[in-house]
Amino acid sequence: MTKRLQVLFEDGEYAALQAAAASRGMTVAEWVRQALAEARRDASTADVDRKLAAIRAAVRHAAPTGSIERLTADIERGYGATPEASPASGGY
Repeated sequence: MTKRLQVLFEDGEYAALQAAAASRGMTVAEWVRQALAEARRDASTADVDRKLAAIRAAVRHAAPTGSIERLTADIERGYGATPEASPASGGY
């Protein structure tokens, strides 16, 4: 189902829209639909940019690295148990 959207423009603004649409060989309606679709895409990237900024901030922090076996062993040592004695060490 399609919906109608009515937007009012001053004469000069509408003439500019007509010229922009004509230069691309399309109707004003099609030009406006494409412009709104582009604006929607641009608006949704703000969330992506925020997520990327969070990831970039996170990778600047130091954290333990190594194989999962080494990290698990370090964790187990922190609990005062050896990896061999821990029931969790063989479950992965």
